[in-house]
Amino acid sequence: MIFLQLFLTFFKIGLFGFGGGYAMLSLIQDEVVVKHLWMSSSQFTDIVAISQMTPGPIGINAATYVGYTAVVNSGMSPAWGVAGSLLATGSQLLPSFILMFVISKFLMKYREHPSVKAVFSVLRPLIIGLLASAALLLMNKENFGSPRESLIPFIYSVVTFVFAFFAINKWKMNPIYVLVICGAAGGLFYGFFPT
Repeated sequence: MIFLQLFLTFFKIGLFGFGGGYAMLSLIQDEVVVKHLWMSSSQFTDIVAISQMTPGPIGINAATYVGYTAVVNSGMSPAWGVAGSLLATGSQLLPSFILMFVISKFLMKYREHPSVKAVFSVLRPLIIGLLASAALLLMNKENFGSPRESLIPFIYSVVTFVFAFFAINKWKMNPIYVLVICGAAGGLFYGFFPT
């Protein structure tokens, strides 16, 4: 039963996950944490962190991790967890493969048609909304801490966020350098202020 649920869930996410991996995060979180209760919000935050650190698209990495974790959390062995991760990943990729195959046949021929232009004019703001939703999803207690529980780590998290935002968007720093700087600063900070 878990395998059928994984297939249907990630096929739906792949079908409606416009805007790439970050836009899919809110869809994945809603399905995995809220609807199916396959994992906690804290576990999902860990998935996002691991998916960002590993090579490949974040949505695909998250699907792989969720597939494994959902099957293992259901009481099955880690070997079945690997099957779950492959199924979740494949299910998420399948709609994109089908749609891109179909679209490639017709888009070049009809790209100037008013209906096609209308669809793309609707999809652009939708993608921006999905990306904003993913950003808000990641601004939670697990990532930033809470000013009520521990003020200094919360302030550090906000300062790190602001620095990373300006470093990448305003100062045009390479994101790899920003990751290294923030990681080193985090290591030093939490060395002095262990939680």
